[in-house]
Amino acid sequence: MADEFMKGFGIFTGASLAWMVLAGWYRTESFTSSRQLIAAPPEPANVFDAIGIFLNDVFFWMAILGPLTFWVLVPALREATEAFGQSS
Repeated sequence: MADEFMKGFGIFTGASLAWMVLAGWYRTESFTSSRQLIAAPPEPANVFDAIGIFLNDVFFWMAILGPLTFWVLVPALREATEAFGQSS
């Protein structure tokens, strides 16, 4: 169980850090604004901006779904497999 927790925690911290860096670059209009990290992204000026804005959304969802997978789904599947294996 500890290995699943650490895998989920590693995904959570890595993806969250990447999301915060990219959100700071692309979703912060001004550092005096109350909408830091959550403002709408600007129109991409070049291909690197488009990739950064896309990766911002990817890392956000990875930070949510990655730990959920290792903390909830993997243990639930193991328990279900063990329960169905013993009943047969």
